[in-house]
Amino acid sequence: MKQKLTALALFGALSAFLSGCAVSGPQSESQNLKIGISVYDQYDTFISETVSQLRAYAKEKEQDWNMTITLDVEDANLNQLTQNDQMDDFIKRGFDIACINLVDRTDASSIIEKARSAGVPVIFFNRELVEEDLERWDQLYYVGADAFESGIIQGEILSEACAQDFAAIDRNGDGVLQYVMLEGEAGHQDSIVRTLYVINTIKENGYRVEKLGDEIANWNRSQAETKMNQFLKSFGSEIEVVLSNNDDMALGAADALERSCGSPAQARAAGTPWPVILGIDGTKVGLEALQNGRLLGTVLNDSKGQAEAILELARSVVQGTALPEGIELLDGKYIRLPYQKVTAENVDEIMLDMQIKNW
Repeated sequence: MKQKLTALALFGALSAFLSGCAVSGPQSESQNLKIGISVYDQYDTFISETVSQLRAYAKEKEQDWNMTITLDVEDANLNQLTQNDQMDDFIKRGFDIACINLVDRTDASSIIEKARSAGVPVIFFNRELVEEDLERWDQLYYVGADAFESGIIQGEILSEACAQDFAAIDRNGDGVLQYVMLEGEAGHQDSIVRTLYVINTIKENGYRVEKLGDEIANWNRSQAETKMNQFLKSFGSEIEVVLSNNDDMALGAADALERSCGSPAQARAAGTPWPVILGIDGTKVGLEALQNGRLLGTVLNDSKGQAEAILELARSVVQGTALPEGIELLDGKYIRLPYQKVTAENVDEIMLDMQIKNW
């Protein structure tokens, strides 16, 4: 609950700043760029940070581009019908382009038809819609990353840690990694792909694994804490590895462990096993947890790079400007940013690079 309230406060302040106003700049109507943004859930830490990065980049680019950039951020609150209505609102209010973080990646039809009828381009981001839907109009785009890469990198982090000190992870000495898995949404592409590729990568690197439990926690920290408590009751010290589809769920697992046996340092001092935990996203709280030893590693999902790509693409689509060097539009539809491995060795550097004034 504490994390949800913190996220709500951050998002509320951010939305209040962005909604219906712009960072200071010229007021010529011909130099306005009005963007409507709908996110699937304001409590999602990664999405909140992406919006915050977008705000910072818009403020910077207003000066460089000599224009007023208006951002209106709306929360769909996990409801696709609400998000469809928000698209109607963006159209009625004359926004130049919409940026949509889909609630249901398989149900983009309504938004697409509304946008096409009104001639309002759409950039979908982070939650990738079905490819066939993206092909339904030439003014539909997607900004994000390839989920399979994050699963591979997460598996590589664990494999490299095992190569350095396998006995420290394989505490029972049976040559097998006993693990539990915390997944995002049921049927969600990223959950499925990340779950599959992390295990495949660990196996391909020569390590045997045994799944003790697998639960859906909907990307949510508090739900993950509840699921981890259930794992601890069922398997206790048998758990050697916790694999999570995102940082928030990894932190939920860490919260449960800390309430059960104290911090990692306290657990070690008491001789109590603390399993290694891995996340994905590289959120601020995830990076901080890695710094203090609660996580073994995470995979940076570049919120800063995605925010910059979204704004650059929005300007390019609306005003016909060329995309800057380093941002490539693949097949006229996709901008994909690479994931990056984050461990104790490079976390300080990553934290510094991702930092913005709003953090």
